[in-house]
Amino acid sequence: MTTAQGARARARMEVTAAIKDEARRQLAAEGAPKLSLRAVARELGMVSSALYRYFPSRDDLLTALIIDAYDSLGEAAEAAHAAGEAAGTASVERWVAVCEAVRGWALAHPHEYALIYGSPVPGYSAPDTTIQPAARVALVLIGILRDAFGRRGLARTPVSAELAPEARRMADELMPGLPPEVAVAMAAAWAQLFGLVGFELFGQFKGVVEARDQFFRHAAAQLAHGVGLVFP
Repeated sequence: MTTAQGARARARMEVTAAIKDEARRQLAAEGAPKLSLRAVARELGMVSSALYRYFPSRDDLLTALIIDAYDSLGEAAEAAHAAGEAAGTASVERWVAVCEAVRGWALAHPHEYALIYGSPVPGYSAPDTTIQPAARVALVLIGILRDAFGRRGLARTPVSAELAPEARRMADELMPGLPPEVAVAMAAAWAQLFGLVGFELFGQFKGVVEARDQFFRHAAAQLAHGVGLVFP
């Protein structure tokens, strides 16, 4: 790459970052359904046609923001897990630490969390490029289960005969190496984790749960128990 090409690439990265930053500001102020490329361009002092060279449509900009949010959340979960591994903590403690990292990220980035786990944006359909970033938290938790299963095993709650085929499919396609019963429990725990975070973030715990940190830590430990991790 020549010096001129490098300068152009850096300039494009800087403008792209500025567009995303302004879009996030608008998300916080107006919500995702009202995100407008024209409004973003106006705030940045750009003509709309120039912005379209970076993001051809509102949906392209939304997709970029969604991927960034998933990646940022995934990085927080992965960092918590890595710290636990480095410290040699037990599987349950690493599970709880990852769950707390998810909650901590959501509380620090409420509008980005709402973008990826709140109400769907009317008229927007997320492309396949969002799937892998969206899976990062789940993959960390599944990794904890695989490690525990290989070391000490996991407690298993039997599934009904009618659910057994689906449980085997989930294990084979989504969580290879884990028993079907654990795959079902993991899917439920994943949904419950984000339900807990969403209830707190969107105000459903107001007047119900006051000691939020302690409550969440207890709930995360109960999720660990539910997926078969044995308390130390």
